[in-house]
Amino acid sequence: MNSEDFNVLPLDKMTDLPNESVEEFSFDDLWNDRPVENPLPSETAPEGELVPAAQAEPLRAEIEALERQKQSLAAEISALKAEKERLIAEELGDIKAQIERMLKEGVKDLEQRKQALEVAIEQLERRRERIRQEMRSNFAGVSQDLAVRVQGFKDYLVGSLQDLAAAAEQLELPRFETPEKSPRSVEPPQRTEREENPRPSRGSQGRDDRGEIPRPPRSSNQGRDNWQEPRRSNRSGYESEPVGQSTPRQGFSDQNQRIQTLLDRYRSRPDYYGPPWQLRRTFEPIHAERVQQWFFKQGGRGTVRGMGSRLQNILVASAIISIMAELQGDRFRSLVLANSPERLGEWRRGLQDCLGISRADFGPDRGIVLFESPEALIQKAERLIDDKYSPLIIIDDTEERLNFALLQFPYWLAFAPEPQQSSSYWY
Repeated sequence: MNSEDFNVLPLDKMTDLPNESVEEFSFDDLWNDRPVENPLPSETAPEGELVPAAQAEPLRAEIEALERQKQSLAAEISALKAEKERLIAEELGDIKAQIERMLKEGVKDLEQRKQALEVAIEQLERRRERIRQEMRSNFAGVSQDLAVRVQGFKDYLVGSLQDLAAAAEQLELPRFETPEKSPRSVEPPQRTEREENPRPSRGSQGRDDRGEIPRPPRSSNQGRDNWQEPRRSNRSGYESEPVGQSTPRQGFSDQNQRIQTLLDRYRSRPDYYGPPWQLRRTFEPIHAERVQQWFFKQGGRGTVRGMGSRLQNILVASAIISIMAELQGDRFRSLVLANSPERLGEWRRGLQDCLGISRADFGPDRGIVLFESPEALIQKAERLIDDKYSPLIIIDDTEERLNFALLQFPYWLAFAPEPQQSSSYWY
């Protein structure tokens, strides 16, 4: 075998190489950079045989190309990863900014709604306080805010009451003396000298053509508060005595202690949840002064200076009604006279509030009856007296003129404001 035989191996010799030596590289091996288990045969074969250089060079070039491709793919993968992270970061930033903007807008909207609600709540609270203040001022009798809204005030005519008082003082009625042992029995009036003497003429008769009662001599201290109660003929035609536990001439001297006890209880220990027909409101000394004047000085018949408002007058009248109900019992009735339905409505609401009674206690056959005209009140009072009831007539201070027929009844109370004082009531 010559030298040329050593340079080229025969083909059958090449086929004798093991399969592992000619196994090709896989792409996964290159990608994962795993070591090659069966490397390409070098120029020197395992059996000591040489590989031709012409075959080794292409393999080496292919390996380098694959290495470069691997590096480029790795760089591309890194670039893709970086791009992916950048895109994710940008998207997250946009989402975060949108969420923050939405949160800010939502918080701003909620704050605006909160401010609007606070303003509305503040307005409602101010309105509630204003309504409460108006209610308190109306109940206390201070009606300045409401009085501005009406068309005008009505001045009370004090002169009519003064004329009435002067005329009443000039009325001289027969006196009925009551024996000490029997307070309820009434002595017949003493016959005057004029009645005992024969009447020389028609003009000097005991009764004139109009049927008026003759005037007996008048004492110096006799006045408006000491009017006598005449005998009055009822519908049956016979003369009847005044009805009640105490006649006006007796006054309330025998019930002085009891009345004073009730007044002290109303003033010092008011019972706001007491039984009906008992005073349930705060009773001041100025109110007690009016009540004491009516009971002890006027004997249940006369005018009382008003308190400046109808509600305060109603409080005084309620105290008198409560005491009279205690003294007279179930035979006691109250008749209220006012010249308009609005004022009668104020009396009804005020008496309900002060006495703890209901609307069912008002009516023709109930404890309190309301009247707009004195004629109807007089007829009702006459029927009550005929039925052995004891009526109390209460006259509102807006009555410009007082019917003289009201003075014949056992108990009456009229309110009069200060002279030259404008009335605080509206219509």
